Amino acid sequence: MTAPSIPPSSGGFAGMVRFFSDSKITPLLVIAGVLLGAFSLRQLPREEEPQIVVPIYDVFVAWPGASSPEIEKRIVELGERKFWEIPGVEYIYATARADGAMFIVRFKVGQDLERSTVNLYNKIHSNFDFMPPGAALPLVKPRSIDDVPILALTFHSARRSALDLRARVARLRQEINAIPHVSQTTLIGGRQRQFQVFFDPAELARRSITPLELAERLRAANVRAPAGHLESAPRRVAVDTDGFFLSRDELARLVVGVHEGRAVTLEEVARVVDGPDEEERAVEIRFGPAAGPNASGAREAVTLAISKRKGANATFLSNEIFERLAALRGTELLPADLEWTVTRDYGHTAAEKSNELLLHMGLAIFGVGLLIAWALGLRAAGVVLVAIPTTLALTLAIFHFFGFTVNRITLFALIFTIGILVDDPIVSVENIVRHLALASNCARVTLDVVVEAIREIISPLVLATLAVIAAILPMAFVGGLMGPYMRPIPIGATAAMVFSMIVSFTVTPWAALRILRRDSKTRPVDAHGVQEDALTRLYRAFMRPLLTDPRKRFFFLAGLGVLLLLSVALIPLKAVRLKMLPFDNKSEFQVILDMPEGTPLERTRAVLSAMADEVLKLPEVRDVEIHVGTAAPYNFNGLVRHYFLRDQPHQGDLQVNLAPRNRRKRQSHPIAESLRERLN
Repeated sequence: MTAPSIPPSSGGFAGMVRFFSDSKITPLLVIAGVLLGAFSLRQLPREEEPQIVVPIYDVFVAWPGASSPEIEKRIVELGERKFWEIPGVEYIYATARADGAMFIVRFKVGQDLERSTVNLYNKIHSNFDFMPPGAALPLVKPRSIDDVPILALTFHSARRSALDLRARVARLRQEINAIPHVSQTTLIGGRQRQFQVFFDPAELARRSITPLELAERLRAANVRAPAGHLESAPRRVAVDTDGFFLSRDELARLVVGVHEGRAVTLEEVARVVDGPDEEERAVEIRFGPAAGPNASGAREAVTLAISKRKGANATFLSNEIFERLAALRGTELLPADLEWTVTRDYGHTAAEKSNELLLHMGLAIFGVGLLIAWALGLRAAGVVLVAIPTTLALTLAIFHFFGFTVNRITLFALIFTIGILVDDPIVSVENIVRHLALASNCARVTLDVVVEAIREIISPLVLATLAVIAAILPMAFVGGLMGPYMRPIPIGATAAMVFSMIVSFTVTPWAALRILRRDSKTRPVDAHGVQEDALTRLYRAFMRPLLTDPRKRFFFLAGLGVLLLLSVALIPLKAVRLKMLPFDNKSEFQVILDMPEGTPLERTRAVLSAMADEVLKLPEVRDVEIHVGTAAPYNFNGLVRHYFLRDQPHQGDLQVNLAPRNRRKRQSHPIAESLRERLN
């Protein structure tokens, strides 16, 4: 009995399948889809973490002379009550201490940044009349994921002082700021040049000058202001009073008063020192075993932390900064004796992880092809290897249109989708191969056989696709911080399933029509006239006893039940850890130290130095940066925890940088765990 041929005029899905199976447009669409995916992959910014819009604002209110209880009652309670009136606010953290208060106002995830900013400023400005007398106007500082530095360069020298080191890096900072897509740059460590005035109380009293008067005259003299103009041909010249002090001698000769008809200069009543500031902070770099034999010892250091603008590609920006530094090497801005160490490079790590995951994605596609080649043959594998890259390329385009970035979450979503999107092309190819092997189809036109095979699975294919989408898509509407963090997975999987279904109805039959060939070998046939291959015969030999023998079926199902119970038991036995994401093998981690309040800087530095000595015993450590009284360049965790506000003498941290991943056996998490045991 011969199956009826499908007429060329068939409508609906069958007509669509016939059109794309024998159309010259199909290969053009495949090429266009792959090129669109490649373009999207090229344009997508590569970053360490997903971009999450969480409007966070720090509000500082200074009230000199006020006590902590008074600030809590007059400012903190008022501020908390007023900030809760703003729509969209999720959390408010308030701190009261002597001389001021700080509020951390966090809006709900996904709130519009500009609208949140306007609402916060409106609420603050409309309540100025409630501020207690003597309190300063609130200072508002917005925080975002783009504030996290993507690059940290630690400069050090064997013969330069901390003062000279910071001055050099400050000039270099101006060059870095001129690079497009650089957002903010921060200098950490070193010493700033400062004029210090140590007045003599006896000399001030003898000349009838008070310390407050002296301070006010210094402040008034250190200004620049317009002083009119000169009318001189052929042009008009503006005149300014340039009062900024540029040298110690200039400051020492400043007239600060008149006594007994004679001018009194500053050097007569005070000692003027031109030197480094006396801020209680210190940054030091030490090198570990992984740095090589030529790097050793401890050096004063200055770290330049660089952030990128929103939407900028971290990889491209890092490369551009390194190119600028290479061009400046050997010049006055970057002399040969000024060395620098990369202590953070999210551009490199983002590219490294992205390339590694892309490689694994390619290996996954290749593995699927090998499996199909083993089960259905090389030609069937060729059809699947046309369909899967097309689907993934279109999914990448969706990521680009949704404004996602290439990070470990989006690439994990792509790898995850491979496991579910391969179902549609595999089912399509398998059914086409089965129909081509039917004895009743030997005399039929191949196009009719392919269209009939696809038409037969349209309903189950659509139903299976919708079932997967219904199970995954609700994850896109999860609230809180994890919602936007994990959103690329449901959106990517949904897009991949839709594109996979479309590709199975269009590209797969087109490729099958040109790649698959009818098998001329004579093989055993089943009751339906389908030629059986070795795999089918093996499956039949295994399943027949299970279907016909109740005893064997019982032991088989019992064995599956035992294996299931053993698998579930791995969780309470802690043989398997349940986590949202696997541990990330990072190249850096921090050790945070909080000494008792009131601990002097020297004591905190001594403790951190002893901890650094213990850290440097690990063979995987490349270098350690000691930060005392100042914060290291913070990461996303530090942004949320506000580590950048750690600036007291009793606070410090160690920035531990490890050797590259390909040069160490252990991952960063086991290294950090082993170090915790040592330090505790």
